[in-house]
Amino acid sequence: MELYNFEKLDVYKKSLDFIDFVYSIIELFPQEEKYNLSSQLRRATTSIALNIAEGAGENKKVFNRYVRISQGSARECLVCFEIALKREYISDEKYLIARKDIGDITKMLVGLSKYLLNSNN
Repeated sequence: MELYNFEKLDVYKKSLDFIDFVYSIIELFPQEEKYNLSSQLRRATTSIALNIAEGAGENKKVFNRYVRISQGSARECLVCFEIALKREYISDEKYLIARKDIGDITKMLVGLSKYLLNSNN
């Protein structure tokens, strides 16, 4: 099976792992959050990987725009996790894991963005 180029990117692979983590966390949220915070966190998390995949098929300038959208989605995930922590839906430990993963993904996205910008010149 041949891989698409974006499937080879470490940040894409990391974002898929993060999606699995988030889905396991969302199961712990109360039922009343099913269509609120859970849904928002699910959308923001999947948006990271989806934007990488969608942008990878475009030229470098357009791909960079999608990478920046992914960065915004990562920040959105952080806010969702902060809300979940304050509402006591998750433990401090899970919050710190999420925060580290979001930080790692963000750094990788920034690196990819810099690469795309520099390779245009």
